[in-house]
Amino acid sequence: MRTPDLSSPAPPPPPPPSERIGPGHKFYSTISEPVIAAFCAGGVAGAVSRTVVSPLERLKILFQVQSAGRDAYKLSVSKALMKMWKEEGWRGFMRGNGTNCVRIVPYSAVQFGSYNFYKRHFFERYAGDSLTPLARLTCGGMAGVTSVTFTYPLDIVRTRLSIQSASFSELGEKPKRLPGMWQTMAVMYKTEGGFTALYRGIIPTVAGVAPYVGLNFMTYEFARQYLTREGEQNPSAGGKLLAGAASGAVAQTCTYPFDVLRRRFQINTMSGMGYQYKSIPDAVRVIIAEEGIRGMYKGIVPNLLKVAPSMASSWLSYEICRDFLVSLKPEEEPLLQ
Repeated sequence: MRTPDLSSPAPPPPPPPSERIGPGHKFYSTISEPVIAAFCAGGVAGAVSRTVVSPLERLKILFQVQSAGRDAYKLSVSKALMKMWKEEGWRGFMRGNGTNCVRIVPYSAVQFGSYNFYKRHFFERYAGDSLTPLARLTCGGMAGVTSVTFTYPLDIVRTRLSIQSASFSELGEKPKRLPGMWQTMAVMYKTEGGFTALYRGIIPTVAGVAPYVGLNFMTYEFARQYLTREGEQNPSAGGKLLAGAASGAVAQTCTYPFDVLRRRFQINTMSGMGYQYKSIPDAVRVIIAEEGIRGMYKGIVPNLLKVAPSMASSWLSYEICRDFLVSLKPEEEPLLQ
């Protein structure tokens, strides 16, 4: 029987788990976390959905900013799109979309990410996965307010860029070279009241966004559950598209007047197009008195035409991207005894 050589050094102990994990492992662990995956997937979903419906998005804004007596775009949707194409071409369809994507990527990312954060940290730890419709509505409303607060200056600049090249006679002769996003923001800051100019119209925006986002998330998750076949965890791609279209249509129809108020206040001090509304009640009174109740729903037709493909593509691309990121989570290695 051999005597063990006690003079030879013992093999070194295995490194602790934190040292065995490389940077790639840490990256995949981080990006696959549900809230972070939702944040990243939300940004992708926003860019995809807005680019798909950019012409209708711009047309909606042109309809919204017209008051009584302004009829440059008092046309049907098809004729207005043809007018835009003849006067500005493909660039007219995409006017403001670059700014819109710069805005919508962080906006959508914060919205989806904060919704998952609020849901997990304020509701699910008490109620498990069985969130009530009211809980989903509340989470969505909180997410909407959070995303608007972070990205509102980009939204108001996008509105200005969307109408600067349109043929409104009140705006006078169009400049040969239109200003860009940062130039427009700088001019607003210097000439229209500083930092507050970049948040003009945020009150009606928040008043409309909170219920809109809440209704959107609540309706989507309800429709998603309804369209999931028994024995399956997820609906088909077509079911997700249908659920997204339904959620957008319900939310937009219920909250559309707030969107009109937001656009009007965003150009309240713009030369040639200003309406000089004193407050939200004053704006509602003037619009209804001069334009009737229809004035509160101007632009809703192109808006509803865009909301189905927009929200359908948004939710589908969000789920695909989120599921892919979550699937990157590394498997836990068994600890050595």
